[in-house]
Formats: sequence, structure tokens, C-alpha cells
Amino acid sequence: LPRLFLQNSWISELYLYKPLQKVPGLQQLLCEGTMGAYKYLEELYKKKQSDLLRFLFRIRCWQLRHLNAIHRASRPTRPDKARRLGYKAKQGFVIYRVRVRRGGRKRPVAKGITYGKPKGEGVNQLKFQRSIRSVAEERAGRYCGGLRVLNSYWIAQDSTYKYFEVIMVDPAHKAVRRDPRINWICKAVHKHRELRGLTAAGKKNRGMRKGHGYNKVIGSSRRANWKKHNLVSLRRYR
Repeated sequence: LPRLFLQNSWISELYLYKPLQKVPGLQQLLCEGTMGAYKYLEELYKKKQSDLLRFLFRIRCWQLRHLNAIHRASRPTRPDKARRLGYKAKQGFVIYRVRVRRGGRKRPVAKGITYGKPKGEGVNQLKFQRSIRSVAEERAGRYCGGLRVLNSYWIAQDSTYKYFEVIMVDPAHKAVRRDPRINWICKAVHKHRELRGLTAAGKKNRGMRKGHGYNKVIGSSRRANWKKHNLVSLRRYR
């Protein structure tokens, strides 16, 4: 195995863990030839129901439950995923972990009284229009108002919470401002991207993807698409 793969503390221990041999596809990849260190991590996370990762997630959730809901991490829990989403181990890049409660969104009305028509009197079985990951990005962005949210990814979940890591960038740091590959985020137009649906999670919730199932958007608006096909607009003089 590559040296970097074995240097990661929990991986080096788990590689000696016997159920690792039962991860489907991993032994075949090991026999095919040399892979990069992050490729091994990627293949492990493709089988989240394996004994190896179930054990790992159980220990990880136990640890995260005892920490604050929003806290800074010294390094990414999933370095392969973080690097794919733009993280660099350099000055100006930081990782924040966020814990978000699972489940739907109850309507915030006093004593369940909505003061409206019967159609709108639902309180309990309502679903939030955005994903829990986008909520995690929003909370991290509000917590660190001077940083910019680059991206985020899932790390663990249990019956009550989901845990995410948010990649954040300091737009005032010289190492960021002088790097032509990331200094686009220093522009004022990228302030609080997470609050305006401009991150990857936000765009997905707005229906802005490619392929089947994401063709219900006109000009980045689901509502505009619905109005075009369901409303009739008649000019006064026609």
C-alpha cells in the first residue's frame, strides 16, 4: 500500500482489521496494480454497509456527539473527498464540522394554530425544501461570517443527527488572494454563497443539474418554468 495511505492513523489500524478483506471489489483493485492513496479511501466509502465502515461510523458518531454542534477540525476527516471538492492543505483553507438534527421541519406556529385556510393548516408532516447539507453550510457560514463557504460533504450520521464538514476559505488571506485558481472567491459577489443557493448543495436543491430529472428549470427558476406551462398571459390589447 502507498506510504501516505498507511500514514493515516485510523486507516493503518483498520487495514489490519480482518473484515477489510471482505470489502467487495477492494481485493480486486489491490491485485490490478498501483493506485493512489486517495483511490483506496474512495473505494472503501463506496461500501458503507461493510463491517469495516459500519464499525468506523459507529465510533465516529460516538466521538462527534460529544463535541459542539459547530466546531473547527484540525484536518478533514475524508481527505480524498475534501480534495475532490477543492480543499488544499495550505494557509487560508479551514474545515468546520457541523451537526444538524435529522427529520422534517415542523411549522413554527404557536399551539399549532395557523390562522388560515384548511389547505394551509398542516403543522407536523412538512418537509423542508432544501437538503440537510445545505442547512449545515448555512449554519457554518453564519457562524464564520468572515469566511467563504466553498463546499461541503457528509461524514457520518446516526438516528438523530447528520454530520458534515464544510470547506471554508479566508478571502483576506494573501495565500488565497494570490492564487489564481481560488481567488475568484474573494470577489464581493461571493459573500454568503451558501445563503443564496450558489454552492453545489444549493444548486441541486434549485434543480440546477444536468440530465433527466433536472429539466424543469427556466432561467435558474423552477417557479418560472411552472408559470410558463400552467398560467395564461393575455395582453390587454391583442
